[in-house]
Amino acid sequence: MLSRAERERALGQRSRVLWFTGLSGSGKSTVAIALERKLFENGRFAQVLDGDNIRSGINSDLGFSEADRMENIRRVAEISKLYLNSGIICINCFISPKANMRELAKGIIGPEDFTEVFIDAPSDVCEARDPKGLYRKARAGLIPHFTGVDDEYEPPVNPDIVINTHLLSVEEAVNIILETIS
Repeated sequence: MLSRAERERALGQRSRVLWFTGLSGSGKSTVAIALERKLFENGRFAQVLDGDNIRSGINSDLGFSEADRMENIRRVAEISKLYLNSGIICINCFISPKANMRELAKGIIGPEDFTEVFIDAPSDVCEARDPKGLYRKARAGLIPHFTGVDDEYEPPVNPDIVINTHLLSVEEAVNIILETIS
């Protein structure tokens, strides 16, 4: 089989996993999609994984219990490791609300290849954005255990990168990430 190093040389990049964590509506997917586009324009190959493209397919059998959320993160980390070994930059957008979930992912991927990116925005900003109406549904009791409403989010203690989306444009956020990973 081809080695990771051979694949990275062929692609002209160092593969890595960027793990975006933050509340729903914080801007994880928005920043990730813009970052993926910018990397592509710069001749680099990346893949965004987020709740929409993972939970509708490979993890469609999982709910939102603590155990299912942990399994969701475990599976995503394993998929990310496959991308990593293929020489691809994998950009993950998952709330991953608990520190132990992010530690599990980091353990699977390996600390040298795992970059934790805290996409930070105050909860009132996230709720005001609420593109899918999830906060409204959670407050109405239609979505139990919703992170940021009736389930706790544990912010990262020492993330590699912090992006304050309520203070930065998407372009500024992408540039900060690119400067950090280059």
